[in-house]
Amino acid sequence: MTISMRQFQAKPHYDILDGLRGVAALLVVVYHVFECFDWTPVPHGYLAVDFFFVLSGFVIGYAYDSRWNEGLTVGHFFKRRPVAIALPVACILLAWLCWRFYDRPLRRYLSE
Repeated sequence: MTISMRQFQAKPHYDILDGLRGVAALLVVVYHVFECFDWTPVPHGYLAVDFFFVLSGFVIGYAYDSRWNEGLTVGHFFKRRPVAIALPVACILLAWLCWRFYDRPLRRYLSE
């Protein structure tokens, strides 16, 4: 029994979108680094968050565009999204838990 591989036409990859998303992310980081001071090199850096989300929505929509025509349902889409982000979320959660228990040791919680 042979399994035929379906050939997908590769969509063009827009490097400029990745670059713009990176710039938006850096603007937000710079804004927050200087947030504790009265001066910031990026006065409205928080607006870069909106720009980042708009670009990310376009990238996700562009990536899934052809799959909607092939029968992808909204339910299946929302089942796949958590799988794609589960590892980064788990790593961040683990890092936060380690920091949290390092900052406030477990014995403090048990003694209260």
